[in-house]
Amino acid sequence: MASSLLEKQASVEDVLREVSRLKSVVTEAVEEGVQTAVKALKQGRSAAEDVIYDARHTVKQKPLQAVGVVFAAGVLAGAIIGWLSTRRS
Repeated sequence: MASSLLEKQASVEDVLREVSRLKSVVTEAVEEGVQTAVKALKQGRSAAEDVIYDARHTVKQKPLQAVGVVFAAGVLAGAIIGWLSTRRS
């Protein structure tokens, strides 16, 4: 009976050690995932800022072309919306 009790106690200690190890592994994985997500967000923000800067620079350098592009996009969007609204009726 004493050896059975010792075996159960050893098993409980083994389980607790394994749970502690798994907790460490999961914690490290979550921290690594958070770091990767933060890095991706910073890169995305930097890329978006670059695109905005380039767009502003282009509009300042070629204002008439920028107005023409916006006008064409508006006409195209209006045509698509009009076409879709007549199809549903």
